[in-house]
Amino acid sequence: MNHIVTVQDAVTAFAPWLEPTDAELHTIELEMPLITAEVDLLDVQIICMDRSGNELDARRLRRARNRVLAARRELSNQGNTEAVPGGAA
Repeated sequence: MNHIVTVQDAVTAFAPWLEPTDAELHTIELEMPLITAEVDLLDVQIICMDRSGNELDARRLRRARNRVLAARRELSNQGNTEAVPGGAA
């Protein structure tokens, strides 16, 4: 039996030089409200898939979509006004 193996080194996130920089962590922190709103929207969409739709589910879905839109609006309105650690803007 012949085994199939790769000839390249495995690419993992455990290498110390692959850790996120301070600027990347700051960007993630700025985007966290949007990420949370999108996860909440996904949760509502999953709940709606499990059963037939009703007015309450439609309201939940509409509110979740509005939260995502509001978070996107806030993030886009911030622009580059936030100072990024490390001097990059």
